[in-house]
Amino acid sequence: MAAAPRRGPERVRALEVLQLLLLLGAALRPARAAVYFQEQFLDGGSNWHKRWMNSEHKPDLGKFKLTAGKFYGDPVRDKGLQTSENSKFYAISSRFKPFSNKGKTLVIQYTVKHEQKIDCGGGYVKIFSSNLDQKNLSADSQYYIMFGPDICGSETKKVHVILNYKNKPHPIKKLIRCKVDGYTHLYTLIIKPDQTYKVKIDNEIVASGNLEDDLDFLQPRKINDPSVKKPTDWDDRVQIDDPDDVKPADWDEPEYIMDTTAQKPENWDDSVNGEWHRPMVKNPLYRGEWKPRQIDNPNYRGVWPHPQIDNPNYSPDFSIYSYENISIIGLDIWQVRAGTIFDNFLITDDEEYAEDFGDETWGETKGPEKEMSIKQSEEEQQRDRATEEKYFQEKIKTKIEREKEHRRERSARKAMKKEDL
Repeated sequence: MAAAPRRGPERVRALEVLQLLLLLGAALRPARAAVYFQEQFLDGGSNWHKRWMNSEHKPDLGKFKLTAGKFYGDPVRDKGLQTSENSKFYAISSRFKPFSNKGKTLVIQYTVKHEQKIDCGGGYVKIFSSNLDQKNLSADSQYYIMFGPDICGSETKKVHVILNYKNKPHPIKKLIRCKVDGYTHLYTLIIKPDQTYKVKIDNEIVASGNLEDDLDFLQPRKINDPSVKKPTDWDDRVQIDDPDDVKPADWDEPEYIMDTTAQKPENWDDSVNGEWHRPMVKNPLYRGEWKPRQIDNPNYRGVWPHPQIDNPNYSPDFSIYSYENISIIGLDIWQVRAGTIFDNFLITDDEEYAEDFGDETWGETKGPEKEMSIKQSEEEQQRDRATEEKYFQEKIKTKIEREKEHRRERSARKAMKKEDL
């Protein structure tokens, strides 16, 4: 691991200038931009403990630490909350001033780095109302929104988008694949008052749509007309049995037959073991149940289009997107292998501000981070090669020494034989 540079007076002044520029940038944003929550951990040290509360729901919850990790683009700007213990549940949250997103865009954004090449664990955030008991945060705590990557094995590598509606979580029906390369990535969820949404990864749209269409909040707008039935002469079978195909006369064979080669054991006692019978074995001629081959159905008319009508139980709701008293962001996850780093949290009502914020944080450090990771990998490979080379050199050296010793022993034995003669 490359050592982080020491923070001398120049480094401290540069950090102060960076913080000032970020504050000025926020002040110069359009008046419409409201930043409800922003966390970059730029103050370092233990100050973050004052803003983030660990859950006490279970005594053995995993601990977070503040670090930039093994590789990074900037040792200060890339510091974030990292999971530090394997096979643990984690629960931590931060509170901010309550707000409602009614009539406004809601943007939730943060960065995730699975530098441990995670095999199974969550990397998502949850948004809660102001009445959450933070000290009792757990998987059972009711949330408004759950968003972010989740990975487990080769099957699960997706981005969760789950919204609470009438006290019930509704997951998105689309499959959104997350990043799994071990580098820092920017995740953004945008929910608009027109009930549309967008999911971005690294400031690029990977999914979008309408909340009502892509999450099962409401009854469907249309249903099949119950008064109409499929015509009896409608044939929707793609293939049918071939009427000309006939079962072969020698087809029927039993699945098991008696083993005629078996002999009654000499020590078999009928009075003790019962009457002996030859065992049954699999019949090599058995071919299973005969079925005629399939052919294309000449009368196939396709799938019958069931007429649709307006669903009498459908009731539109134009407030699906909105929540009251949004006030807490939390990490409530399980990880088998720890090491994930969470950073650059942002909750705002302005998509443009979020995109710029992502470019100014993740966008500026992603390149140097990758370069440092590649350099570390190359150095590690060089160390491995050097270690391997040293091992073989030692092995060759040992072999040579042994051969020398054997020659000395042979010479000594020959000298002794000459003396004897």
